[in-house]
Amino acid sequence: MSSKIRVALIYGGVSGEHSVSCLTAASVIRAIDPEKYEVLPIAIRTDGTWVPGTDDPDVLEAGGPHGVVPPSETQVLLGMNTQPETVYSTSAARTDASAQKLGVLGQVDVAFPLLHGPFGEDGTIQGMLEMAGVPYVGSGVFASAAGMDKHFMKVVMEAADIPVAPYVVVTPKRWRMDRTGVLADAAMLTYPLFVKPARAGSSLGITKVNAPDELDAAVTVAQKTDPKVLIEQGIVGREIECAVLGGHGDDPARASVLGEIALDMEPGGWYDFDTKYVQTEDFHMEIPAAVDAGVAERMRELAVRVFDAFECEGMTRVDFFLTPDNQIIVNEHNTIPGFTKVSMYPVLWEHTGVPYPQLIDELISLALERPVGLR
Repeated sequence: MSSKIRVALIYGGVSGEHSVSCLTAASVIRAIDPEKYEVLPIAIRTDGTWVPGTDDPDVLEAGGPHGVVPPSETQVLLGMNTQPETVYSTSAARTDASAQKLGVLGQVDVAFPLLHGPFGEDGTIQGMLEMAGVPYVGSGVFASAAGMDKHFMKVVMEAADIPVAPYVVVTPKRWRMDRTGVLADAAMLTYPLFVKPARAGSSLGITKVNAPDELDAAVTVAQKTDPKVLIEQGIVGREIECAVLGGHGDDPARASVLGEIALDMEPGGWYDFDTKYVQTEDFHMEIPAAVDAGVAERMRELAVRVFDAFECEGMTRVDFFLTPDNQIIVNEHNTIPGFTKVSMYPVLWEHTGVPYPQLIDELISLALERPVGLR
């Protein structure tokens, strides 16, 4: 019997960030301590099918920012509230239930979801793991759901007296029934505006809008990613980020040094999907960010306040705007932030004194010490 901790590494997913998740899994597999952990890779195809994953990072990286989980004749099933928590495999080629033979892939000590976007970062898989009784890395159901929805994210932060940018929520019904009202509310904001899918990441479906006559088209683009849309006032300022890591026991959460996204492009450009994952030469990270010490401390304190306001667990990355007059505004936070070795969250902790393998170990340790269920 192996004494190693068995980690179900779950990657892929059905969101537009599927490929990014595969790249994340490759980074974690390369860095996780093989002497301490046994990895059970589980992949979720774009159609939602769970299949055996690969533990070969070269295979995961081969598709780059457009890679996908390949088909498989074998599906993966998670035993619900089994003792111990067990993962099964079954042949997908035979459709009659009596002919399908279950194979036991074994006990899982902890799950590490490396999923971004809807049906991965939004509380759905967290709820499934709670019902299955499987400990998992990261925030619980509510923190994940509220953190994924940019509307309710702002609602929670406003209730906690955390400053956010002015915005208008566009639900599908209101866009159909009261488009004039939506446009009137948007007219109260200062251009440029950013029109965003409410529940997506990696800047998918976002349009920068410079004039009112561009709004209709921008909402249509965003609705292709999510029927619910946010129209947000653009903020003139620097983009500063802070990584937050949960504390053990009753210890407070910890904030990293700050990092800045510096764009190396023509004025007016912004940090969209292609800049993040395709034309990556158009930006660089400045760590630590060149910020006045007092402002930096306020930002780090505010990042922990965001973590606590949502009752996050494990990790989150808080993204700020810092205006020319040193006003701090929270743009958003990400409960499953980009987590490749070169992503901002791990790089911030690297500069704070927590190397990537140690960060992975710390997150798994935090997951194992807390119970599932109400807490």
